[in-house]
Amino acid sequence: MKKTSTQAEWAARAKEVLPAGGLGNFDPSIFISHGKAARVWDEDGNEFVDYLIGSGPMLLGHGNEEVQEAIFEQIPKGMTFFANNSAGVELAEEICKAMPCGEKLRFVASGGEANMYALRLARAFTGRTKILKFEGGYHGMSAEAQMSLAPTQQANFPQPIPDSAGIPNSVASEMVIAPFNDFDYVKSILAEYGADIAAIIVEPLQRIVPPLPGFLQLLRDEADKHGIILIFDEVVTGFRFAYGGAQAHYGVKPDLCALGKVIGGGFPLGAVVGRADIMAHFDAQIVGRDKWLMQMGTLAGNPVAAVAGLKTLEILRRPGTYEKLNLFGNSIMDMTRTALDAVGLPYQIVGEPSLFEVVFTPHPVRNYRDVLNADTTATNRYHAALHQLGIFKSAGKTYPCLALTDEDLAITEAAITTASKYLIN
Repeated sequence: MKKTSTQAEWAARAKEVLPAGGLGNFDPSIFISHGKAARVWDEDGNEFVDYLIGSGPMLLGHGNEEVQEAIFEQIPKGMTFFANNSAGVELAEEICKAMPCGEKLRFVASGGEANMYALRLARAFTGRTKILKFEGGYHGMSAEAQMSLAPTQQANFPQPIPDSAGIPNSVASEMVIAPFNDFDYVKSILAEYGADIAAIIVEPLQRIVPPLPGFLQLLRDEADKHGIILIFDEVVTGFRFAYGGAQAHYGVKPDLCALGKVIGGGFPLGAVVGRADIMAHFDAQIVGRDKWLMQMGTLAGNPVAAVAGLKTLEILRRPGTYEKLNLFGNSIMDMTRTALDAVGLPYQIVGEPSLFEVVFTPHPVRNYRDVLNADTTATNRYHAALHQLGIFKSAGKTYPCLALTDEDLAITEAAITTASKYLIN
């Protein structure tokens, strides 16, 4: 690969002003210059097929011309107003129409913020304080979300483990942690704590791990039984798995869902969507000042993100869109199986065609600990090789996008084949 000092110089400058030399998201030694369709280029001029796509939001690929046209039409009219705008209303209408749980919507600036407000809504509505969260589930950066997100020590359930400094011990006292996909444990923990729990929050697909058949329905049934609000974190899966999100894909309707990523068309935007009676806590005239949940944000629902989201959703509604996305995903899964079977190393491909990853383990992957206990040495070698061979992605997820071409897939297949051989050499 072409190497110059450009990225090294940027890295040195970054260390002077950015803690740990980065934005906190990704490998700080990598600086992306620009992207187009399913490709990105770093500051050294190296070109990659992109399976990170901004950690998911660029479902249409980079620089989609129809989305750009909508943005360029809006920008001269104004970029943000801190007041209602018609594009925001139109986008809210479309999201509510698409999502099975969608009765009312409130925009925020990010998916993590949406999850934070969803939890607060559940507490306001039920009058309870405890939250049931699944170990390894990612729900943003709030104090509750940072409990047992990525613990390296395996504590006994339901004990929470903070993943960040600066979180008061009092937060842990309000969190109940369970293993994903464990039917019996969920029933037992709710039998004990159910009357105190305001919300069950879950990624319908936890990072890359699919729910076992019937697990999401169990959560729905148990939430109804104990008067608990069921929250689906659809920041990643919303409009990626299906036009109605994972709740449509899996056929289970939550009370609330959190959205982000795709709905902003590449711009910062999130939303809480759900039952009208719960969402009423955003309206003091309905619930009264004592039950009102204050929420505001300078850029929430801004018209640039709204028009980008509207155009993105319009494109996703076109016939054959999700069939095309799943075809790409299945093709990459198949080429991965072919390459890894040839080298004989045990592995699992975990997830759905539109979002998946290779986990190097001979055992079925059903929860966070199964991923944690996999062969990290093989994982790191494999993904380092892929990067050297022109594939840009994280080691935790593969995000296909709709802009992939036959040439992109051919490059991907060649890279996967070669990277697989590195595992045994």
